[in-house]
Amino acid sequence: MRKFVLAPLCALVTVTVAACSPSGPEQTNPELAPRGTTMTKVKPTKQPLTTQISITGKVEMNPTFGLVAPVAGQVRFFDLPAPNGTPTKAIRVATVWKDGAPNYVEIPAGAVFAGRLVDDKSTVTAGMPLASAKHVGYALVGDVDGQQAYKISGALGEVKAQIKNGPGPFPCAVLGTIAALPQGTIPEKPEQTPDQKTTPDAKTPKTPDQQQPPQQPSSSTGLRIVCTAPADIKMINGASASIEVITGKSPEAMVVPVEAVAGQQGKGKVDVLQPDGSRKTVEVELGLTDGKVIEVKSGLTGTEELAVPGPNLPEPQGGDQNKPTGP
Repeated sequence: MRKFVLAPLCALVTVTVAACSPSGPEQTNPELAPRGTTMTKVKPTKQPLTTQISITGKVEMNPTFGLVAPVAGQVRFFDLPAPNGTPTKAIRVATVWKDGAPNYVEIPAGAVFAGRLVDDKSTVTAGMPLASAKHVGYALVGDVDGQQAYKISGALGEVKAQIKNGPGPFPCAVLGTIAALPQGTIPEKPEQTPDQKTTPDAKTPKTPDQQQPPQQPSSSTGLRIVCTAPADIKMINGASASIEVITGKSPEAMVVPVEAVAGQQGKGKVDVLQPDGSRKTVEVELGLTDGKVIEVKSGLTGTEELAVPGPNLPEPQGGDQNKPTGP
């Protein structure tokens, strides 16, 4: 009886073990593919491309914004009289001289001079903050982080805004997109015009009310975008808003997936697949990106096959410095 019971049981165990054994070549986990393995390949394509970023903002009264140099050169400031009211036209605040030609810097209408950010006769670069101005009235202000600053720098296009639970979307006219007053800056006091100057009676001592109060250092504004809404838009101080900034448009851009490129701004690198399957790293000039694809402005003809993922960053010398030590 025992032989007839045990024999089928052993046979069952043998068959079960055989069925569980792999019958083909050893399978590998795709997530553990060796570094540099080409997972797929892609060719550049052409398509319309629009890039934009979203900024969280709010309505502020009398916000400060920066004025930047239009070109590289030497800056010369004008002596500005104290305003008698809110200016209704642009005011020329400085000139940047380049190759003997003047390039004017103006405060837009509706804003007043708030202070110099560089010394007179300083040599400046294009886009460098020169002076600050203060908008009189309501405006939308959005804080810009470092990554967004590089995206909007020199590439500011259409701007729209939407006030939370309020009016919008509506076009928003940009006043500035740069840091205005560094912390601790004391704005220069504008000179008085002759009709504003008074000659106090020498026999009459000045009262405390006649003495000018000392100017207070400014607080830091950081990187920000300041824009104004149309006149018919009702604004409430402190109301939250969303600001959409279109940073660029291209009707027919040559694009590749962002995974095929090492780099996001200016210059980058791609791996071009050769007939024998090897990779050749090529430097390219990059343009617009929407986060999914990125424009290649030069370096490729458009007929190449690119490896995805793209080139790897070089390994740090001397091993990983951030590797934890200890047991």
